[in-house]
Amino acid sequence: MIAPPSLPDSPEEQFVAARTLLSEILRVPQIEAIVDFDDRPNTKMVYTQAVTIWLLILQRLRGGASLQTVVSEAVEHQADLFPDNKRVHEGTLGENTSSFSAARKRLPLDAIERFSRCVCDHLGRTVEPVFDDRRVFIIDGTTITLPPTPVLKKAFPPATNQLGETVWPVAMLMVAAEMQTGCILVPKIDPMYGPNNSSEAKQAREIVGDLPSRSIVLADSCFGIFSVAHHTRAAGHDFLFRLSMLRLKAHRKKAELIDQGEGYKSCRLTWRPSAKERNTNPDLPADASLDVFLHEVELEDGATLALVTSMSFDALCLAELYRRRYDIEFDIRDLKVTMDTENLRAKSVEMVMKELMGSVIAYNLVSQLRRGAAKLARVEPRRLSFTGVWVSFQVQLLGRSCETFEQWSKAFTKALVSASKRRLPNRKSPRSYPRVAHPRRAKTTKFQKSLRKKTKSPDPPPPE
Repeated sequence: MIAPPSLPDSPEEQFVAARTLLSEILRVPQIEAIVDFDDRPNTKMVYTQAVTIWLLILQRLRGGASLQTVVSEAVEHQADLFPDNKRVHEGTLGENTSSFSAARKRLPLDAIERFSRCVCDHLGRTVEPVFDDRRVFIIDGTTITLPPTPVLKKAFPPATNQLGETVWPVAMLMVAAEMQTGCILVPKIDPMYGPNNSSEAKQAREIVGDLPSRSIVLADSCFGIFSVAHHTRAAGHDFLFRLSMLRLKAHRKKAELIDQGEGYKSCRLTWRPSAKERNTNPDLPADASLDVFLHEVELEDGATLALVTSMSFDALCLAELYRRRYDIEFDIRDLKVTMDTENLRAKSVEMVMKELMGSVIAYNLVSQLRRGAAKLARVEPRRLSFTGVWVSFQVQLLGRSCETFEQWSKAFTKALVSASKRRLPNRKSPRSYPRVAHPRRAKTTKFQKSLRKKTKSPDPPPPE
């Protein structure tokens, strides 16, 4: 975790980058093997790999700002990020975007992907265990639409219906969020439609392999199937999945009742894949099976919460843990909507991936500031507004010019204090936002004029 300056650790060690919240991350030894911090062929070049990555992150920290805005921001307020250069010292560095645009294209995709994974892993490993002395991750899927370029349409085909193809390329994202802080790992991204489309179950099987060892995985009923549970256990994790009522009834016939009380019922089951699951997952071993527990818990509204788990905790304890699954809905909202990641500007597949990686790091940096502010306020991180913390980040850090470490340290302290005051109000019950589809107007009709043909009345017949 990025520590506030008041902690006993040496400030110079904590803020070795002296300008960004990437300071502690940049001290990770693996980073030096991934990013060339001085890859310039000559001293005239200022957009190194490190600078380019930071500006990609800065673009999302500014809510998806244009290249012009990002470059101007860097030249005016972030000049100390640039390497040793005469134009930087004299303050004559131009604000033209062509050099940065070329640097974005030159940046190797493999480098920023490995950098993003290293950053996310480093941030995630600093999270304190919250249940059974282990870390809990929530997985869920979402979609984003991309600019309708021919290249992106081919890679992420749009949806189709009886009237033909729609306008927007659609990409599926699978997100794994750490339960306590909302810090997310690098998401999986695949096409939702077309011949190479993926599914949430397939993406989930892949993403559990990226989680830290001995994690606990929470997911809703879409993932409460044998293949996802099997791959989760094979990766060395435990799981707590919700079951659909249809699957619960099917499992109940083969389960053994082991406990029952007021408002709950627990059973033991040797879970084996069905014939249909074997057909759709031919990679499953012939003797594949899982020893699991089924729990049925009555909720306050009279509904039944059906859970399947590999952990031997009581039903009420696990039901209380599962309530936290809904936190990922807010995490996805903050990543997609609050930080406007759902409107990526890239027009090629490679640049979409680069901007997405930068967006994930930007989101996690705001989450890290929220962690530090929460520690200062002595509350849980999620008790602070993500949007409010993001505003503090922008105003107190990005909007200031800090030429010395002392100025940067002071600005960071102000950002922590400001963010620590961004508490969410106490509500008797959480807000409910029903899912509503808001159709997007096609750009092709935005400036079209109506071309109605005016019909002329026929000439009157000549007089007889």
